[in-house]
Amino acid sequence: MQISQLLRHKGREVATIDGSESVRTALGVLADKGIGALVVSSDGRTIDGIVSERDVARGLHSHGAGLLAEPVSSVMTAQVHTCSPNMSVHDLARTMTDHRVRHVPVVDDGALIGIVSIGDVVKARLDELEEERKQLVDYIQTA
Repeated sequence: MQISQLLRHKGREVATIDGSESVRTALGVLADKGIGALVVSSDGRTIDGIVSERDVARGLHSHGAGLLAEPVSSVMTAQVHTCSPNMSVHDLARTMTDHRVRHVPVVDDGALIGIVSIGDVVKARLDELEEERKQLVDYIQTA
């Protein structure tokens, strides 16, 4: 399965935030949307970084509660791993595991078109394995 197929099922909505917004605002968006990461973008198309709950937790540990008033750009991860819609779910799973990332923005022709979480990848892989199992059972029963 390709990432483009996964996005067709889950949707292409990507929650973004401007890097100048406060960390407190980012936490509010994360909580309101029930998600674990926001793409940091000034225009919703280009990627300036990514900020996750983990980034905020580590920043709070290092800098204390004053961090909440700081801009998102102060805690975001600037070097973002991305993927193309043509990448396979299997290859993305490997990339996420190798680089220890849980959220990967999907980019096509330089523009942000979606985001995939580790949960999305696991669900897609389980669906693939279930389909393969069904095919094998059908093959055995008809043989």
